[in-house]
Amino acid sequence: MTLTPAAQKFVLHWGEMGQAWGINRTMAQVHALLFVSPSPLDAEEISKLLDVSRSNVSTSLRELITWGVVRRVHIIGDRRDRFEALKDVMETFRVIMAERKRREMDPTILLLENCVREAKAGDESEQYTREQLEKMLDFTRMVTEWYSHIDNLPIPSLLRLFRGGTLIAKLFTKAGARKGQIGFDPADSDESEAEAFVRAGAEADGRGA
Repeated sequence: MTLTPAAQKFVLHWGEMGQAWGINRTMAQVHALLFVSPSPLDAEEISKLLDVSRSNVSTSLRELITWGVVRRVHIIGDRRDRFEALKDVMETFRVIMAERKRREMDPTILLLENCVREAKAGDESEQYTREQLEKMLDFTRMVTEWYSHIDNLPIPSLLRLFRGGTLIAKLFTKAGARKGQIGFDPADSDESEAEAFVRAGAEADGRGA
């Protein structure tokens, strides 16, 4: 495989974006390379194309496999391990979001729950801290609940949801105007217009199946 100028730009940019997201640059570049590669590549090919060491490539591949966005494949008559990335963009998005939730959001919720319990057990000086932590906990729970709705949608519904982003924004704008307030209110987290929109899409898909 030879990297085209467009592919090179994408691989380099994906590496920079990976760093912004807290991901190793080489790991992001390996993923980008495998994503644009029309066929599976072995570690030696990846190392040469990216001009990075084999050990760095091997470490990145193991991590990408753990994330679920890259898998190991074998070709009859070839003893080398080859690797390919998920090619479906929406499925890649779903896998990355699920892994980030597991690594970041779930531990954060556990920590906040512990902090809130400790603050409740304290004296009156802890009241303000407890209130702030409860707000953060409510918000984090709301985000993960919203994600669970997204994760349960079939790909066609997920695509419609993204394409209907303008409608969702209008729903939130109207809700905020009715309440006459700006910002997050935990009372709104039980059932929002946007969540109803997601459920309606899922139900429509169920009827159409």
